[in-house]
Amino acid sequence: MNKKVAFYTLGCKLNYSETSTIGRQFSKAGFDTVEFTDKADVYVINTCSVTENADKKCRKVVSEALKHSPNAYITIVGCYAQLKPAEIANIPGVDMVLGAAEKFQIIEHITDLTKQPKTLVYNQPIAETNQFVASYSFGDRTRTFLKVQDGCDYSCTFCTIPLARGASRSDTIESVIKQAEDIAASGVKEIVLTGVNLGDFGIRNGNRENKFFDLVKKLDEVNGIDRIRISSIEPNLLTNEIIEFVATSQRFVPHFHIPLQSGSNKILGLMRRRYRRELYTERVAKIKELMPDCCIGVDVIVGFPGETKEDFLDTYNFLNGLDVSYLHVFTYSERENTPAAEMDNRVRGSERADRSKMLHILSEKKRRAFYETQVGKYTQILFEADHKNGFMHGFSRNYVKVKSPYDPLMINELRPVRLTAIAADGDMEIREMAEILVH
Repeated sequence: MNKKVAFYTLGCKLNYSETSTIGRQFSKAGFDTVEFTDKADVYVINTCSVTENADKKCRKVVSEALKHSPNAYITIVGCYAQLKPAEIANIPGVDMVLGAAEKFQIIEHITDLTKQPKTLVYNQPIAETNQFVASYSFGDRTRTFLKVQDGCDYSCTFCTIPLARGASRSDTIESVIKQAEDIAASGVKEIVLTGVNLGDFGIRNGNRENKFFDLVKKLDEVNGIDRIRISSIEPNLLTNEIIEFVATSQRFVPHFHIPLQSGSNKILGLMRRRYRRELYTERVAKIKELMPDCCIGVDVIVGFPGETKEDFLDTYNFLNGLDVSYLHVFTYSERENTPAAEMDNRVRGSERADRSKMLHILSEKKRRAFYETQVGKYTQILFEADHKNGFMHGFSRNYVKVKSPYDPLMINELRPVRLTAIAADGDMEIREMAEILVH
C-alpha cells in the first residue's frame, strides 16, 4: 500500500500555493494525500513567520498530528523553518526541518521514514536562496492561487520576510502563461495572482526583465479563465496604467488589496515604507473614478513603536475618510533581527489591543457601507463547494460575499443574480436569480 501524507498550512496565499506544489511532488513519488485528521505516515507543516506566536502554533499543530498518528514522520517547512530551524528542531516529535530552498527538494530529503535520535535540519543561508520555484494551488475547483513572484528587496523595519524568503525574484511571463492555460484546462474559473511583493514582478537573476504590467496584459489574453484577481500590491507599484487596464478588462476583476500599514506619515517613515499617505489617497481616488463599484482592501498595523495616540487617531481618521471597503488589522509584535524591535517608545500591549479593536469595528462599518451600495445591483457570483447550515457561498467580481441555499449544481458556476439584502451575519443575500427576472 502507498504511504500516506497530510499537510497543514499556516499563513498566506503564497504558502497555500507552495503546499499544493509540494503535495504534487508527493503524489508523483507514490504517496496518497489524506486529510490531516486521518492517520498519515508523513505530516508536512508549512509555517509562517508573520503571524504572532509562530512557535506556539507550530507546536500545537505537531502535537495534533501526533495524536492522530503517533509514529508519523513530521517535517516542518516555510518561513518560520528558515528563520528559526534550531528552535523548531527542539519541538518534540519533529523529524526534519527544511529551509526556504530545501522545501522544494523534500522528496529527496525524505528517503527514509525512520525516526532518528536527532532532528534533521537542512537550511542554507537565505542569501544563497535565489531560485524561483513555480507554484500554484490545486484541489479547489473554484479558484487557484498562482505564485508569480517570491522574495522582497524592500527593507521595512518591522518585516522578517526578506530574511525568510530572500531577494525579489520572479517567474518568466511565458511560464506563467503556460500555467494559467493548464489551470484553465482543469476547469478552474478564477486565478488569484500571488507573490511576496507582487508588483515587483519581473526580476530574474538580479536583473529586471519585465514589469508587472507586462504580465497583466499577457494574462488578460488567456482563454478559459473568467476571472483574474490581484491579491495584494504595494501602492507605489500600483500604477495608473494598471488601474486603467483593470477598469476595461473582462478578466481582471475590480478588486484591489493595497497595504497601507499606517495613515501617519511619521509612522510610515519609521517603517521605511516607500510612499506617503498622499500617494495612497491618489491611488484610491483613481480607482474609484474609473471603477466606482471596486472593492478596496487595506492592510494596517497598530501599535508600532513610537505610535502615539495622536498618530493612531491620524490613521483612524484617514481611514475613516477613505472610500475603502474593508481592513485587515495587524497588531504589531516584535520580530527578532528587525530594526523596529530595537526602537524606543514601545506601545503598551493593552493599548495595542484597544487600537486594534477600534479598527476592527471601523472595518465592519466600511464593509457594511460598501455592501449597502451594492444592494439591488445585478452581478455574477462564482459559487464555491463549501456549505454550512444549508447555505453555500460565493463571491462577485468585486468581492461581495453572498449566501444562497445549497445547490450542488451551482458549485463552480457563474450565476447572474440580483443582490437583495444584507443578512444578519453580514453576508449578502440573493433572493432572486437574475435570469428569472430577465425572463
